[in-house]
Amino acid sequence: MPKAPQIILGIDPGMAVTGWGIIEYAGDKSRLVDHGTIVTAARDPHHERLTLIHEGILDVIENFHPETAAVEELFTGVNIKTALALGQARGVIILACAERGLKPADYTPLRIKQAVTGYGRASKVQVQQMVKALLGLPKVPKPDHASDALAIAICHAHTMTTTGAVESGESKPRPGRTPSKSPA
Repeated sequence: MPKAPQIILGIDPGMAVTGWGIIEYAGDKSRLVDHGTIVTAARDPHHERLTLIHEGILDVIENFHPETAAVEELFTGVNIKTALALGQARGVIILACAERGLKPADYTPLRIKQAVTGYGRASKVQVQQMVKALLGLPKVPKPDHASDALAIAICHAHTMTTTGAVESGESKPRPGRTPSKSPA
């Protein structure tokens, strides 16, 4: 009996532009549902930008009713000011997901590239071309942040398949992501 399709939300967090992508995943087939971005203006107060991101993700969840979600982890090579802003954006994104009963999985950029292209050091263009191919699209989804979000959703679908979570409809953390315990 074929598995019921899952609706998966992928999110590429950013303070200026947050990308989101929705795919439907069944068996080993992915289909694009929709994608877009939440854009904030640098001239706006910080709290208003965070509110816009939070409300934007809530709207996406309300409109598409995903069963699971995935968010890109912070890239450690960014400067401290950028890292703090991205961390705050990720925080309101995770809060929005939690408010709607989703427990988003986290994936590093390396893991996303590996899941989508088979190579963890793939270029942005290679990732975009694979997103296009895997979703059977005539062209690369635009803007880039939305395409990145679709890659995150595809990564999550592939990871759920390998961990068996698709059958149960759960977002499971990938192996090796459990917190270590301190010696007593």
